[in-house]
Order: sequence, then C-alpha cells, then structure tokens
Amino acid sequence: MSNADRFVDKAESYAAGFVPTGLSARPTTGAAVVACMDARIDLFALFGLQIGDAHLLRNAGGTVTDDTLRSLAISQRFLDTHEIVLVHHTGCGMLGFTDEQFASDLEQATGSRPPWAALAFADLADDVRRSIRRIRECIWIPHRDEIRGFVFHVETGRLQEVEV
Repeated sequence: MSNADRFVDKAESYAAGFVPTGLSARPTTGAAVVACMDARIDLFALFGLQIGDAHLLRNAGGTVTDDTLRSLAISQRFLDTHEIVLVHHTGCGMLGFTDEQFASDLEQATGSRPPWAALAFADLADDVRRSIRRIRECIWIPHRDEIRGFVFHVETGRLQEVEV
C-alpha cells in the first residue's frame, strides 16, 4: 500500500467523524507563519496553535520566495493578517548545497536548468534577515512592521530570535 493510499484511508476515517468548525478563513490571531517544510517541526505544538489560529506557509528552508510573497499579500489584503513570523531551523537541508550546484545537478539529470532559484543558504540567521528584508521591501504587503524571525533548534526544541 502506498503512502497516498494510506493517506486516503485516513482521510475517509477523518471525514466519517468530521464536524465543521464554522471558523472563518481569517486567522484568529491575525498572524501568518512562514516556516521550513521539515517534518520534524510541529508548528501547532511549538506555538500552541489550534486550527484557525494562523496561516501556515511552508516550503524548503522557509525562505521567502515570490510565491511566499504572493501568499502573504493575499493573507494580509483579503484575510486580515498583519503579523508575520519566520522560522528557519538547525539541521536544515538547505544548508548543504548552493543554488549553482543544484541547478547544475538538475540540468545534468534532465537537460534543462530550472527557471527558479533554490535559494539555498550558508547561514541561518543571515537568511532569516534576508527573508525579513525581502518582505519589508515588498510593496504589495501592506503590514511590514510586525515581522520577527527565529531559528528553531531541532536538537532542543528551543526557539532563538534573530536580531535584525
């Protein structure tokens, strides 16, 4: 049985007992969290969140990509969020390569370079700062004052704020 099959089975069980929450699509905290997709990070437990509390945007590295900016702009302009929290983490796979290496590997394997950058990084805190700067420079995001960035330590469960 594939993972997708197991997921579909679980979804059927979930649906059997599902009770609609009646919650709005607007997060109750007014916050959006941008974090790495790493499966070791439980954002609900880490921040004490419940369903409906925050928008959670995840991607490789938790980097602020064009798509992240698109999602944040929609989150703020249509769904009333005003605060952004960024979460990078120790032991991130994005620390182990460069954009050029990755693009070259993909080109060698497929014959084509990707039209996007991987946005790999060598320093967690520097990339958190870069991500904050990218959000602050985005004219389509109206609320750019309440942005904080952190590094989650997967070894200890501790969260360390990155000074800007």
